[in-house]
Amino acid sequence: MSEYQESEAFFSGLFDELFPILRSITGPGLRQSYDIFSRYMPLNISSINSGEKVFDWTVPQEWHCEDAYLIGPDGKKVANMNRLNIEVVNYSEPVDVELSLTELQEHLYSLPEQPTAIPYVTSYYKKRWGFCIAHEKREQLKEGTYRAVIKSRFVDGTLDIAQSVLHGESKKEVLLSSYLCHPSMANNELSGPLVLLGLYHRIKKWPKRRYSYRFALHPETIGSLGLLHLMGEHFKENLVSGLVINCMGGAPENLVFKHSRNDNGLLDKLLYHLNKHDFNHSNIEFSPLSGSDERQYNSPGFQLPVCCVSRSFHSGYHQYHTSLDTKDFMGIKPLLDSIDKLEKIFLAFEQSATFENKLPFGEPNLGSKGLYPTLSFFSKERVSQLDELNHIKMLLNYSDGEHDSIEIADKYGCNVSDMASAIEKLEHQALLVMK
Repeated sequence: MSEYQESEAFFSGLFDELFPILRSITGPGLRQSYDIFSRYMPLNISSINSGEKVFDWTVPQEWHCEDAYLIGPDGKKVANMNRLNIEVVNYSEPVDVELSLTELQEHLYSLPEQPTAIPYVTSYYKKRWGFCIAHEKREQLKEGTYRAVIKSRFVDGTLDIAQSVLHGESKKEVLLSSYLCHPSMANNELSGPLVLLGLYHRIKKWPKRRYSYRFALHPETIGSLGLLHLMGEHFKENLVSGLVINCMGGAPENLVFKHSRNDNGLLDKLLYHLNKHDFNHSNIEFSPLSGSDERQYNSPGFQLPVCCVSRSFHSGYHQYHTSLDTKDFMGIKPLLDSIDKLEKIFLAFEQSATFENKLPFGEPNLGSKGLYPTLSFFSKERVSQLDELNHIKMLLNYSDGEHDSIEIADKYGCNVSDMASAIEKLEHQALLVMK
């Protein structure tokens, strides 16, 4: 396994290697991308065969495209997959045909409102073919004979889903997922997986983990459906919270969290709590009308407490699904900043749990366990010791299996992270046990 480095240069180089790969929801480009990520984090690949039913969906065949181009009457290439791979409609069927400009128009896609941008267009579940060009270029096309060539084929293969797990002290699990299926999109494609990779290495370095953390990479929609097909019952039993990570670059500084459907997961509660303590993220309510894979995890048959985080998607950006979604727009520094912010949130999440006081009849003798001062005198230098003692008292009294540590911190008026030392000491003395 290659050495991971948390630096702008490392992420920039990894981005440059991943960006030009012709990805789709299945096929060689997706597997090639997994292979690159597997250099820096172990990935276990699960596969579902083409044609297999996944709830109301059917896993499509793999799309293999060797070349695609559109030649104008002057012999020049109007569109060329090898110049930019979104210039061919993703999942186009094979074609080699001559046609007039009028006939060609129904196979062209452009954005009149963004005349310089090339749109990203897909047709996964209906056979068609087409090319994507800038609208200003489309308006300049001359009458004459055009030749459209797409050297593609559809083969029976697999839908591939990649996972990696960092085990913790508990079987209770946190799902962190991102999608990997768009070709040559920066913010909308590579920012999420790159942040996921960084977060994996941050969490891996923690001296201990209360929860287990599952990292998932898969194509959007059909991939999360496939993961639910494979792991749905496991998630129902073990998943305490989840987070879909996408669009983590761009100009906005603050993270935006879209909450889960029922808004009652531990992460939902923590995100509101942290806003009271100098965490400047935004919280928006769940909606199935837009978003990403959180819609599948929050579907009524599962109702899993999975949120979604973005820097730019929820507020909108005009580069979305176009050739304008570039490395320059996304930036590398915002990705590192996003990793920092998410780690802080999950460090607080580690202290968020429902505990049970194992000596609930009266106050335990804290002095005999080294948790209470033997001298009833507190100087200014010992204020922090008093504060921790108050945390201990609050935790012992309210840890009745009904109140979680976020509620207890709210009662005391502190950040749940501030209780980390008290929780650790009480667990060490077997006075608190996570329920």
